[in-house]
Amino acid sequence: MSRIGKQPVRIPGGVTVEGAGSVVRVKGPKGSLEWTCPPGIQVNRTDREIRLQRTNDGRETRAIHGLTRKLLANMVQGVSAGFSCVLEINGVGYRAEAKGRDLQLALGFSHPVVFALPPGITARVEKQTVVTLEGADRQLLGQTAAAIRRLRPGEPYKGKGIKYANEVIRRKAGKAAGSR
Repeated sequence: MSRIGKQPVRIPGGVTVEGAGSVVRVKGPKGSLEWTCPPGIQVNRTDREIRLQRTNDGRETRAIHGLTRKLLANMVQGVSAGFSCVLEINGVGYRAEAKGRDLQLALGFSHPVVFALPPGITARVEKQTVVTLEGADRQLLGQTAAAIRRLRPGEPYKGKGIKYANEVIRRKAGKAAGSR
């Protein structure tokens, strides 16, 4: 049996969980999220926790038991505390600026890149080279951060580009000049 799937999901104060059939809605101070539970998993809600049970012991049901529990736990944590992702921009003249729902990036191209943030994701630019993305949906936040990073990924020779704050770019030596 899944060790993660057996654990209950605690519901903090200020968060409401509603379940109608296989659809689970979670509402909290940071927003609301909705998710469709896969078949074979039953959601049992008590006063302050959620427990998941498998309806059968099929291979697919066993495989998604722990995943389903973790997705629900991420929804509860997202609407109560939220998630954040920090991106760093390295390079001479590379910078970011938040303009409403858009993120304007100067990444060494001949034109500024305007990235439209999806609904539910907000961006803060502390310095011109540090962008903090915040949101309640962990999956959407990760996809947005990856899409921004994909605009100019960090390169190994000079370290220029966009990288996650905890990412380490392994540097390579350039050409050896006059090695004869």
